[in-house]
Amino acid sequence: MALLARLAQRNDRRIVLLVLDGIGDLRTADQPRTALEEARTPNLDRLVARSALGRLVPVGTGVTPGSGPGHLALFGYEPTSSDADIGRGVLEALGLGLDFPPDVVVARGNFAAVDRDGLLLDRRAGRIPTAEGERICALLARRIEAAGGVLGDGVHVEVHPGEAYRFVLLFRAVEGTPRLDPGLLDTDPQRLGVPPLALMAATGWSGDGAGDRDAEAARETARRIAPAVEALQRELCAEERANTFLLRGFSSLPALPGVGELYGLRAAALAGYPIYRGVAKVCGMDVVDCGKPFEQVLDRLEERWRDFNYFFLHVKGTDMAGEDGDPAAKVAVIEEVDALLPRLLDLEPDVLAITGDHSTPAPMKAHSWHPVPLLVSSELCFADDCERFTEAEAIRGAVGTIPSSELMGLLLANAGKLAKFGA
Repeated sequence: MALLARLAQRNDRRIVLLVLDGIGDLRTADQPRTALEEARTPNLDRLVARSALGRLVPVGTGVTPGSGPGHLALFGYEPTSSDADIGRGVLEALGLGLDFPPDVVVARGNFAAVDRDGLLLDRRAGRIPTAEGERICALLARRIEAAGGVLGDGVHVEVHPGEAYRFVLLFRAVEGTPRLDPGLLDTDPQRLGVPPLALMAATGWSGDGAGDRDAEAARETARRIAPAVEALQRELCAEERANTFLLRGFSSLPALPGVGELYGLRAAALAGYPIYRGVAKVCGMDVVDCGKPFEQVLDRLEERWRDFNYFFLHVKGTDMAGEDGDPAAKVAVIEEVDALLPRLLDLEPDVLAITGDHSTPAPMKAHSWHPVPLLVSSELCFADDCERFTEAEAIRGAVGTIPSSELMGLLLANAGKLAKFGA
């Protein structure tokens, strides 16, 4: 990142990064062809003929990334660095347009369902609609208001609804009490048939002498906010589909240099879901309001094309289909994007990259560690002899297999935005 920032030079050439979330998939005995192989993609096929393919490794070999690290890497940040260790809570809250100081601890919540024995039946409460999530959040807000905004041991609490089953909780220490620490573990066990996990500190999480003190602060934070979490969960006992909630990504606001500061880019993010808007905002991008369908993203892109020279476009449907184990739905999303691709190409971006933040194979119904296919198209890319945008073709593409964090350098170079290194 420091080297790219040193070499960065400004020009008006436009870069588009189209992220098909979770696009990578697997060939298995039960799924012999991936969604990219099954999909009819005539426009992508024509684009491949003048592009270079390759693969991205989001974090490291064998490491399964979350959405936050996956996107941060695409934007040029080293996702394993301490500065880029941004929890999902902060990303979700920023994506909702919330403003809060660095001393606030934020958690992303999932409304969920448990049986009479307290065992998880559904980690997403049947993907309840947004209106239902807003109603339940209003119920929790009334409980907080009745307590004067303070629950637990001297902790201010706020709840804000997100999309569908998602929401965020904000915790802040009452004035005159010790600051809260974000070093807490998720309460989501990531599987069904087991109870939600207890709220606990991630002991020893920083791994050095100072980490012992951090762990103690985190344990004290867990003790202080656990009663608040329990009080809010009791409010849901009578709910039919969302009778509990799970918390993930405890975090506080980080301080990252923005892509404008680093590379001189005027960067815009067009994403329909809060967490992806949050990642972009952390990276200094302007968040452009848009809908979730790719067609609406393109509407706003066309309107704002002259205002920026770097555009991050996000498509969520591929990831959702993968998590649902529905390869046919994943094919449908890919074909929809392909049908609309000419609108993007008509804008004549100087550099276009198409990839994902991670793989979400339908057979796994989850994020995975598998490399993600990448397409880069520009006048200066090495047009290889690949014929389709698929996982197998990407393996033999000219770009090779590279870390996701190196993609930004590749895009800047193709746009002529990097000076020569050395004499």
